[in-house]
Amino acid sequence: MDMQEVRKKGVNGWPVAALLVVALGLLIVYFHHLATSGPVRIAPLIAGAVAAVLWAIAVAGFFTLEPNVSAVLMLFGRYMGTITESGLRWANPLYSKTRISLRARNINGTPIKVNDLRGNPIEIAAVVVWRVANTAQAMFDVERYEQYVTIQTESALRHLTMAYPYDTFEGDTLSLRGSTDEVSASLKREIQERVGKAGVAIDEARLSHLAYAPEIAGAMLQRQQAEAVVAARTRIVDGAVGIVEMALKRLEQSSALELDAERKAAMVGNLMVVLCGHEAPRPVINTGTLYT
Repeated sequence: MDMQEVRKKGVNGWPVAALLVVALGLLIVYFHHLATSGPVRIAPLIAGAVAAVLWAIAVAGFFTLEPNVSAVLMLFGRYMGTITESGLRWANPLYSKTRISLRARNINGTPIKVNDLRGNPIEIAAVVVWRVANTAQAMFDVERYEQYVTIQTESALRHLTMAYPYDTFEGDTLSLRGSTDEVSASLKREIQERVGKAGVAIDEARLSHLAYAPEIAGAMLQRQQAEAVVAARTRIVDGAVGIVEMALKRLEQSSALELDAERKAAMVGNLMVVLCGHEAPRPVINTGTLYT
């Protein structure tokens, strides 16, 4: 059963401190009166000693809290509540007080090697921003909540990596490299589901490192280069076809020049060679005609 956090305001320490100062003055006057009033009587002395002990115990109830720091109160192993108000506070001196920070924290993960959706080994790491939202769960539902969050974050990252390919190939819609926002949102949701038991809230989760493992990095680089060349060539050919179509259309609209099918084919071939070639074209002077 999950622990439920109980918020306590606590007592402002300054009025209590003022009362204890007054009580100390009264104790001093009381003991001075006992010492100067003749023979010491046992009952008044015992009463003064008990009052002094109670005063000392009450002083032990003071504690201070910084902003965004909470104090979990326990009485003989029983959870009594959590105080989050900063400043000088006072609580039952018998309470044990464990401080838990509510500030945002970072997990800067080191790169780990995981196989992606296609089985390719990759190196991946993430940065996670988290904070304690439920001090009771963080204190009592898990053992060492900071270590728990770190381990669950790595487990979530491994599971997420196996659900996506490294890069987009062959019609894939999402990938680790190309869908950063979607992957980060999925990573945040998965980590939150895993660490919710520890009373932790995940503010942000993003990939900080992504690369192929060294043993396949060279082969994958060649594949990416080949795909880039194919994509560039496809774009060049599409552009060249459009230019050739526009040139033929303009020539057909001009009455000064008429081309038969053979001349059109020759012109199309020459234009495609010029537009799609790697090197600059080398002009050839034709001293005859196409029909001799």
